[in-house]
Amino acid sequence: MSDPLILIPARMKATRLPGKPLADIHGEPMIVRVWRRAVAAGIGPVAVATDSADILAAVEAVGGRAVMTSVDHPSGSDRIKEAADILGPQRRHDVIVNVQGDFPTLEPVAIAAAITPLADRNVDIATLVGLIADEEEKVAPSVVKLVGSPVAPGRLRALYFTRATAPYGDGPLYHHVGIYAYRRAALDRFVSLPQSTLEKRESLEQLRALEDGMRIDAMIIDHVPRGVDTPPDLDRARAVLQESAPREAVKPARAGA
Repeated sequence: MSDPLILIPARMKATRLPGKPLADIHGEPMIVRVWRRAVAAGIGPVAVATDSADILAAVEAVGGRAVMTSVDHPSGSDRIKEAADILGPQRRHDVIVNVQGDFPTLEPVAIAAAITPLADRNVDIATLVGLIADEEEKVAPSVVKLVGSPVAPGRLRALYFTRATAPYGDGPLYHHVGIYAYRRAALDRFVSLPQSTLEKRESLEQLRALEDGMRIDAMIIDHVPRGVDTPPDLDRARAVLQESAPREAVKPARAGA
């Protein structure tokens, strides 16, 4: 890994929380909060990939970088592929990190940890998981679980992702955190593939990569952020960030970061 690029896909299509990327969190749009945390990770340049002029304007208003992409992309992965091609046509960035735009409580250190497995040349895609401690989360279909084998301290090789409670038996269960670090060639390969059988059955696009034989490894992190999809989720994120404000000093990023 020599030059990662962090991309944050964002669009204005949420139905349960209309206008979600621009939802106010203590005076700033959520997408700006996520952008600041990605910059604070300190692993490479950061840009927001969007199809909305309003999102682009919100990011540029705080000195951030945003790029307009097609309105027709079926997924965030397709959107960051276009953005990576626009921002790095010479393919200088060999790792592309996809940070979801609705994770305002994601810790910068977790974003940095996401690229760690790519030090192993056998790994195509890297991601994050956290230990599930809540009994309700263990059975909730909304909580995606990673089934994997330990390959190093704090690191798992993904064998499967599922909305079911798995694996069976005694032992830890891991909550998948939807952040991905792709090798550039792996991202190109991934978006060129058709939807796979298990991907459609579970509604989990990462299964497309596994079914095609790509290797995904995950780092285990202590803090599992929850995405913002509904008004109660937004209230929870505001509460978490209000509570952490005295302990946290996320400085304004330099212009053009």
